[in-house]
Amino acid sequence: MRDPRLLAKPPVCRLGCLALVRNPRGDVLLVDPDYMDGLILPGGAARSNEPPHEAAGRHLAEQTGISLRLTDVLAVDYTPADRYLERLNLVFDGGITGAQPVAAPQRRSGLLGARFVPVKQLSAVMAPAQAARVAEALAGRAVPLLLCGQRA
Repeated sequence: MRDPRLLAKPPVCRLGCLALVRNPRGDVLLVDPDYMDGLILPGGAARSNEPPHEAAGRHLAEQTGISLRLTDVLAVDYTPADRYLERLNLVFDGGITGAQPVAAPQRRSGLLGARFVPVKQLSAVMAPAQAARVAEALAGRAVPLLLCGQRA
Protein backbone atom coordinates (compact mmCIF):
# COMPACT_ATOMS: atom_id res chain seq x y z
CA MET A 1 0.00 0.00 0.00
CA ARG A 2 1.41 3.38 -0.97
CA ASP A 3 0.93 6.17 1.50
CA PRO A 4 0.49 9.44 -0.45
CA ARG A 5 2.18 11.34 2.39
CA LEU A 6 5.41 9.46 1.69
CA LEU A 7 5.33 10.33 -2.00
CA ALA A 8 4.17 13.95 -1.66
CA LYS A 9 7.69 15.37 -1.53
CA PRO A 10 10.29 12.65 -2.06
CA PRO A 11 13.89 13.49 -1.19
CA VAL A 12 16.15 14.49 -4.05
CA CYS A 13 19.36 12.47 -4.15
CA ARG A 14 21.33 11.42 -7.21
CA LEU A 15 22.48 7.81 -7.27
CA GLY A 16 25.87 7.52 -8.93
CA CYS A 17 26.75 4.06 -10.21
CA LEU A 18 30.46 3.56 -10.88
CA ALA A 19 32.63 0.64 -11.96
CA LEU A 20 36.13 -0.17 -10.73
CA VAL A 21 37.77 -2.24 -13.48
CA ARG A 22 41.42 -3.31 -13.51
CA ASN A 23 43.67 -4.87 -16.11
CA PRO A 24 45.95 -7.86 -15.34
CA ARG A 25 48.74 -5.46 -14.17
CA GLY A 26 46.35 -3.94 -11.60
CA ASP A 27 45.94 -0.59 -13.39
CA VAL A 28 42.56 1.12 -12.91
CA LEU A 29 40.27 2.03 -15.80
CA LEU A 30 39.44 5.76 -15.79
CA VAL A 31 37.55 8.05 -18.14
CA ASP A 32 38.34 11.67 -18.99
CA PRO A 33 35.15 13.78 -18.92
CA ASP A 34 35.08 17.04 -20.87
CA TYR A 35 32.95 18.70 -18.17
CA MET A 36 35.41 18.52 -15.25
CA ASP A 37 39.11 18.45 -14.44
CA GLY A 38 40.77 15.13 -13.78
CA LEU A 39 39.96 11.53 -14.56
CA ILE A 40 37.14 9.60 -12.90
CA LEU A 41 35.81 6.06 -12.68
CA PRO A 42 33.43 5.13 -15.50
CA GLY A 43 29.81 5.48 -14.49
CA GLY A 44 26.97 7.90 -14.04
CA ALA A 45 23.54 8.44 -12.61
CA ALA A 46 20.89 5.74 -12.49
CA ARG A 47 17.65 6.41 -14.31
CA SER A 48 14.34 6.29 -12.48
CA ASN A 49 13.70 2.71 -11.28
CA GLU A 50 16.93 1.45 -12.87
CA PRO A 51 18.77 -1.00 -10.59
CA PRO A 52 22.15 0.50 -9.66
CA HIS A 53 24.24 -2.43 -10.92
CA GLU A 54 22.52 -2.22 -14.30
CA ALA A 55 23.13 1.55 -14.43
CA ALA A 56 26.83 1.04 -13.69
CA GLY A 57 27.07 -1.65 -16.38
CA ARG A 58 25.22 0.53 -18.89
CA HIS A 59 27.49 3.52 -18.30
CA LEU A 60 30.61 1.33 -18.41
CA ALA A 61 29.59 -0.11 -21.78
CA GLU A 62 28.57 3.29 -23.20
CA GLN A 63 31.73 5.03 -22.02
CA THR A 64 34.36 2.36 -22.68
CA GLY A 65 32.85 -0.39 -24.84
CA ILE A 66 33.49 -2.93 -22.05
CA SER A 67 30.48 -5.01 -20.96
CA LEU A 68 30.63 -6.66 -17.54
CA ARG A 69 28.19 -8.09 -15.00
CA LEU A 70 28.49 -6.04 -11.81
CA THR A 71 27.08 -7.40 -8.55
CA ASP A 72 29.39 -6.50 -5.64
CA VAL A 73 29.75 -3.04 -4.14
CA LEU A 74 33.28 -2.07 -3.07
CA ALA A 75 32.49 1.35 -1.64
CA VAL A 76 29.56 3.62 -0.84
CA ASP A 77 30.43 7.32 -0.94
CA TYR A 78 28.01 9.99 0.28
CA THR A 79 28.57 13.54 -0.96
CA PRO A 80 26.48 16.41 0.43
CA ALA A 81 24.92 18.98 -1.90
CA ASP A 82 27.27 21.62 -3.21
CA ARG A 83 27.04 22.79 -6.80
CA TYR A 84 25.41 19.42 -7.57
CA LEU A 85 22.56 17.60 -5.85
CA GLU A 86 23.22 15.53 -2.77
CA ARG A 87 24.48 12.18 -4.01
CA LEU A 88 25.24 8.64 -3.06
CA ASN A 89 27.87 6.89 -5.20
CA LEU A 90 28.14 3.12 -5.37
CA VAL A 91 31.43 1.72 -6.64
CA PHE A 92 30.94 -1.73 -8.17
CA ASP A 93 33.65 -4.35 -8.58
CA GLY A 94 34.29 -4.83 -12.29
CA GLY A 95 37.11 -7.26 -11.59
CA ILE A 96 40.03 -7.79 -13.93
CA THR A 97 39.67 -7.62 -17.69
CA GLY A 98 42.01 -7.97 -20.62
CA ALA A 99 39.71 -5.79 -22.74
CA GLN A 100 40.97 -2.39 -23.80
CA PRO A 101 38.62 0.60 -23.58
CA VAL A 102 37.24 1.99 -26.79
CA ALA A 103 36.79 5.75 -26.49
CA ALA A 104 33.23 6.81 -27.22
CA PRO A 105 32.73 9.76 -29.53
CA GLN A 106 33.03 12.95 -27.46
CA ARG A 107 29.90 14.52 -28.93
CA ARG A 108 27.72 11.67 -27.68
CA SER A 109 29.43 10.74 -24.44
CA GLY A 110 30.93 13.93 -23.02
CA LEU A 111 34.22 12.03 -22.70
CA LEU A 112 37.61 12.79 -24.14
CA GLY A 113 38.77 9.19 -23.75
CA ALA A 114 39.39 6.26 -21.42
CA ARG A 115 42.55 4.50 -20.29
CA PHE A 116 44.08 2.29 -17.65
CA VAL A 117 46.19 4.18 -15.08
CA PRO A 118 48.68 2.61 -12.64
CA VAL A 119 47.49 2.78 -9.01
CA LYS A 120 50.55 4.83 -7.98
CA GLN A 121 49.58 7.56 -10.46
CA LEU A 122 45.91 7.91 -9.45
CA SER A 123 46.45 10.84 -7.10
CA ALA A 124 48.25 12.72 -9.88
CA VAL A 125 45.40 12.39 -12.40
CA MET A 126 42.30 12.47 -10.15
CA ALA A 127 40.76 15.02 -7.81
CA PRO A 128 41.58 14.19 -4.16
CA ALA A 129 38.05 12.99 -3.31
CA GLN A 130 37.93 10.83 -6.44
CA ALA A 131 41.33 9.27 -5.70
CA ALA A 132 40.31 8.61 -2.08
CA ARG A 133 37.13 6.88 -3.29
CA VAL A 134 39.18 4.59 -5.54
CA ALA A 135 41.70 3.87 -2.75
CA GLU A 136 38.88 2.77 -0.44
CA ALA A 137 37.35 0.63 -3.17
CA LEU A 138 40.71 -1.05 -3.80
CA ALA A 139 40.93 -2.03 -0.10
CA GLY A 140 39.03 -5.21 -0.99
CA ARG A 141 36.00 -5.15 1.29
CA ALA A 142 33.11 -6.11 -0.99
CA VAL A 143 29.49 -5.61 0.07
CA PRO A 144 26.87 -7.64 -1.80
CA LEU A 145 24.20 -5.72 -3.69
CA LEU A 146 20.70 -6.73 -2.70
CA LEU A 147 17.53 -6.04 -4.67
CA CYS A 148 14.47 -6.44 -2.48
CA GLY A 149 16.50 -8.62 -0.12
CA GLN A 150 17.93 -10.94 -2.78
CA ARG A 151 21.42 -10.97 -4.32
CA ALA A 152 21.50 -9.11 -7.63
